[in-house]
Amino acid sequence: MRIVALKENDESRVAMVPDSIKKLLQLEGIEVAVERNLTTMISDEAYQKAGASFVDSRESLLSTGDVFVWVNAPSLEDIGKMKKGSISISFLDPYNQTEVVRGLMKQGINAISMEMIPRTTLAQKMDALSSQASLAGYVAVILGAQKLDRIFPMMMTPAGTIAPAKVFVIGAGVAGLQAIATAKRLGARVEAFDTRSVVEEQVVSLGAKFVKVDLGETGQNKDGYANALTEAQLKMQQQAMVKSCANADLVITTAKLFARKAPVIVTKEILKQMRDGSVVIDLAAGSGGNVEGTVVDETVTIEGINVIGIDNLPGEVAFDASAMYASNLSNLMTHFYNKETKTIELNQSDEIMNGCLVVKDGQVINERLKSIYGGN
Repeated sequence: MRIVALKENDESRVAMVPDSIKKLLQLEGIEVAVERNLTTMISDEAYQKAGASFVDSRESLLSTGDVFVWVNAPSLEDIGKMKKGSISISFLDPYNQTEVVRGLMKQGINAISMEMIPRTTLAQKMDALSSQASLAGYVAVILGAQKLDRIFPMMMTPAGTIAPAKVFVIGAGVAGLQAIATAKRLGARVEAFDTRSVVEEQVVSLGAKFVKVDLGETGQNKDGYANALTEAQLKMQQQAMVKSCANADLVITTAKLFARKAPVIVTKEILKQMRDGSVVIDLAAGSGGNVEGTVVDETVTIEGINVIGIDNLPGEVAFDASAMYASNLSNLMTHFYNKETKTIELNQSDEIMNGCLVVKDGQVINERLKSIYGGN
């Protein structure tokens, strides 16, 4: 079985690193083939030393691969050259990338979506959304510190005492908690809000103040994500955010909802209350944005506030992001490796595979997606 990793346009991360290749090659009957000059971060020699083979022709790799690993969904051009019956594993965004999913169906490519890995204890080591979100939270704080016009820690000098910067994190999921921890380590005074009161203990344990807002019934779904708010609840949240945002030097929003447009939490009216020169990092920019006026992959000034909407924050630390993602992939493939057939088994009776397998034998078989694709 040949596992293939190819170059991807406009993506600094890669799906295979030498350590993950070494792990996969411990499985009998496995070959890992990598396109030359896959990334500038890791030399071809390092890949070769790990045991990967090289094929100069991209077309040859596409036509001979059994399992393709990507960061993002493959292009329609590449899909058209992939071998029928092969497996594609990537962040797929199947709710929005309908043209790509239909292309995979037409070509007879089996497709696994890394966003749809169930959030269970057994699947933690495969949970690429969480691994990348953790890095996004870290990068958001570092980026905010670079763009902010003041320092994070309190500093006592002969010229006087500089008060610590104030950071407000909206959303205490994986990204939010990492942002809180990073801001605290840099010496900032941190507040955080989440619609789920159950995360208050985690926020406080990291040294931040939890901002309580009574929104009525909210909670989280079976995967641990916050439930979407009603229009009335969203307005209540926005009203409650005004004071915390107005007092903050840096606001980080992390309310990104899978398969749905991100809710607008920070309006222009809220931005008006903030100090000129303050910074807002919108982690949900790629799915509509939590901040009114956010522009994807740009920094815009709105009401005197610098609003940053970089979509691929993990890509800013591509070396570590690649290592974590490649580990998620290798753990997934190792878990479903069948020693008898020496292949990756698409066993739908397994809870993890049933959750993340989108296309099989030319049909969308995932129950959550059949309403979009009709199962064929």
